[in-house]
Amino acid sequence: MPITRSPAWTEDELLLAGALVVKNGWHELRTGDLEVQELSELLRSLPIHEPEALALPGFRSADSVSRKTSDFASNHKLYTGKPTRCGKPTLLMIEAFTNREAEMLQAAQAIEDGIGSGELQLIPPQPDEVDETGATAIEGRLLVRRALARERDPKLRALKIKQMRQRGLALRCEVCEFDFARTYGDLGEGYIEVHHVTPLYISGLRETKLDALACLCANCHRMCHRSRPGESWRTPASLREHIRDSVRTADH
Repeated sequence: MPITRSPAWTEDELLLAGALVVKNGWHELRTGDLEVQELSELLRSLPIHEPEALALPGFRSADSVSRKTSDFASNHKLYTGKPTRCGKPTLLMIEAFTNREAEMLQAAQAIEDGIGSGELQLIPPQPDEVDETGATAIEGRLLVRRALARERDPKLRALKIKQMRQRGLALRCEVCEFDFARTYGDLGEGYIEVHHVTPLYISGLRETKLDALACLCANCHRMCHRSRPGESWRTPASLREHIRDSVRTADH
């Protein structure tokens, strides 16, 4: 069936629109504003929509971007007038910017940098990019895609394993201490997955450092990436704390 109306705003797009509003002091921007026109062009360049959507006359036009900035501005807690009607994803993004402004602005800048460099256009969609609920991480789907693509780089994984062995460290999960070789014998020998300790929107476009990678079992790796509304990147340390909290709760 052909696309006849613009698709819903993705988290990447909402992240960029929200950053624009925050930088404008939580005020809406008009269609004629240069920033709105530039964001319209940027949104049309993101590699996340089908060509049919891009062909629609009003797709992420300056008018539609201006309307979205109104959603952000009028639904913010400091706004005293009547709010516009908007969906839950926009409200969640407003909450995220309200609670973690600096972090969210960094995420938006990382997407802009990735598009400007051409890196994000070259990364194909990744398995597990969208979780089983259909939700994406609050930092944006493109940053999740970029993280997963890097973590699945076999050369990077091999270098991390080599580093661990050179340091005389056991090749086991840094969160739950699961050891594939101990459980599966020779089948699990030398197997581990890697995860970025530092979110890629903070680390930027530089080359990945081996010390910025953590060795994880498949379960903990998935839990680090699993998203829930309003939550951000989960580090191995935060996942360990989550496990400890869950155990303490279960014991009471």
